Amino acid sequence: MPDYHDDLRLAHVLADAADAATMDRFKALDLKVETKPDMTPVSEADKAAEELIRGHLRRARPRDAILGEEYGVEGSGPRRWVIDPIDGTKNYVRGVPVWATLISLMEAGPGGDFQPVVGLVSAPALNRRWWAAKGAGAFTGRSLTSASRMQVSKVRRISDASFAFSSLSGWEEQGRLDGLLDLTRACWRTRGYGDFWPYMMVAEGSVDLCAEPELSLWDMAANAIIVQEAGGRFTSLDGVDGVDGGNAAASNGALHDDLLSYLARRS
Repeated sequence: MPDYHDDLRLAHVLADAADAATMDRFKALDLKVETKPDMTPVSEADKAAEELIRGHLRRARPRDAILGEEYGVEGSGPRRWVIDPIDGTKNYVRGVPVWATLISLMEAGPGGDFQPVVGLVSAPALNRRWWAAKGAGAFTGRSLTSASRMQVSKVRRISDASFAFSSLSGWEEQGRLDGLLDLTRACWRTRGYGDFWPYMMVAEGSVDLCAEPELSLWDMAANAIIVQEAGGRFTSLDGVDGVDGGNAAASNGALHDDLLSYLARRS
């Protein structure tokens, strides 16, 4: 199995640079915010962080391609870095500390499909960081040398499970709201954490299930490899493993079929 230690170390360097840039503008009274064509906000910090990461990658990995939320695809080849400079921009612009920079390296497999092999999520306002590399496990801490290994929970019954979801509107638009509500009634506990955080809590074992109805690749790539390397499962709502489904369901693995069964119910 390939050794991704150097790539993971680079991801930490990229995150350190992005954290400094985003924290410098967090809660700034003169922060500039625009509305993108899809009606989602983008701040000057989103753009600056992605530009910073791209600059580092051009120097450190000139042969690798880059895909970012704000500036699209650059380059081509079997290795592609995927960047979400600020996951949780709506929180960021309102001064809520639950946001993170998501960095992933994806590699093309034998069939040409790209899959994450390195993932890092850095939430500097929470003073938290999580990461994983294929075959090397998932960890949380402040650095590669100061970290603890993560493992998903061992909960085996939906009635004992903690479930996290981001909002109700997307589920209703897809006709999946009935199934989601049935799941919330069946679970022991539900919370609306949103964005990257529930996936990290699944990896840590503090949450057992989470799902979102509409996502882009940069929202999922880093989260997916971290959940998987912690022993969990990451699929589309239709149960296809990986990050190509446009939505996500993540769990400790033992509850995944139950999770998908509830979310398949349509009104």
